[in-house]
Amino acid sequence: MLAKMTSKNQLTLPKSITTALGATEYFDVEVRNGQIILTPVRIQRGDAVRAKLAEPGLQEQDIADAVDWARQAPAGAKSSRR
Repeated sequence: MLAKMTSKNQLTLPKSITTALGATEYFDVEVRNGQIILTPVRIQRGDAVRAKLAEPGLQEQDIADAVDWARQAPAGAKSSRR
């Protein structure tokens, strides 16, 4: 399929392509081996991300405890902290 670039560097994607992708508003664009690669990107609004993070019901103390646990040296290992 052909897509023509306008004088303003805009491309119109063929309807069959956009239909196959579904509702996509943004694309990651890169040039690889002389080809333009468009990868659909689903942007989530901040509220949606915050709601997703709130689902498990974690509190700030839960996160602090998890960070403390992750920073602990494995049993028998010498700590490099001073």
